[in-house]
Amino acid sequence: MTSKALTTCLWFNTEGEAAAEFYASVFPDSKMGRITRAGESGPGPVGSVVVVEFELNGQQFMVLNGGPQYPHSPAISFSIPCADQAEVDYYWGKLGDGGQEMACGWVTDKFGISWQVVPTVLPELMNDPDPKKAARVTAAMLNMIKLDVAELQRAYEGS
Repeated sequence: MTSKALTTCLWFNTEGEAAAEFYASVFPDSKMGRITRAGESGPGPVGSVVVVEFELNGQQFMVLNGGPQYPHSPAISFSIPCADQAEVDYYWGKLGDGGQEMACGWVTDKFGISWQVVPTVLPELMNDPDPKKAARVTAAMLNMIKLDVAELQRAYEGS
C-alpha cells in the first residue's frame, strides 16, 4: 500500500471559490488549482463551481460547494504556528477581518472556518518542567483573546 498526503476538504454552501481565493491570498507560498464546474447533469446550475483545489504552505485543500446542510463549527480548526508576534498579528488581522475573535488565540474567519493563531513558543512555555512557570503561562493565555508573546514571556518569568 502506498502512502499519500491527505487533502483537507472544506464544505461550503456556495462560497467555496471565494474562500479558496481568500485563503490563497493570506498564506504565503500558496496557489490556486483546478476548478470543477457543474455540467448538464449537475450538481447545481451549469457552470457553477462545485470543487476548487488549492494549496496553502504545501498542504493540499479542496472546497466543495455542497449546499447548506453542514455548517462550520469551531469543533474543527486549523492551527497556524507563528514564529513571532508579527506573524500572530498578520494572521490574526487577515483571518479576523470580517470574522469573529474568540478566546485563547482562536479566530473564526468571514467564511466560518476556525483558526488557532499560536506562537510557536507557547507550547514550549506551557510544557516547562517547572509547574509554576507553566501554570502562569496557562493562566495568562486563558485571559487573552489574541495571544501576546511578550505577555506570555512575562508570565513565564514571573514578572
